[in-house]
Amino acid sequence: MDDLDRHDLLLLGELQRDSRQTVQQLAARIGLSSTPCWKRAKDLEATGIVRGYTALIDRRKVGLPLCVIAEVNLSRHSIDNARRFEQAVSDCPQIVSCYSTAGEADYVLKVLAKDIEGYERFLHEIAFRLPGVTPVRSTFVLKEVKQESRLPIELP
Repeated sequence: MDDLDRHDLLLLGELQRDSRQTVQQLAARIGLSSTPCWKRAKDLEATGIVRGYTALIDRRKVGLPLCVIAEVNLSRHSIDNARRFEQAVSDCPQIVSCYSTAGEADYVLKVLAKDIEGYERFLHEIAFRLPGVTPVRSTFVLKEVKQESRLPIELP
């Protein structure tokens, strides 16, 4: 973060706001000409600060209205067990986010499903078969108050 200057931070903010902007549009918004703006964008990609570009999709409109927060504990706390669990989670498309946590749960998952039956299938066919998983505690989301993908990048 220390190597990023004001133009880099402005560029990151603009890319988060709308990554479909042309280089010319980005350059105008951050106060650079097109070539330096393009070079900065490529450098941010090359260093891994910008990991990729994506479209934000309304999950309800594609048949995934049920959102569940699942808390998972592992039966044995070993590096191998954790790696196997994390790999299995990474391979599961219904799990859209996974956090290793300190506290009540070893992991907190965000799981999307079509309906309660779909979540039950997920539990029996996937979650309960994940390496080292003990019972899963499920919390059903009633309403998403805030769902944000933008990072709160502050200018110096």
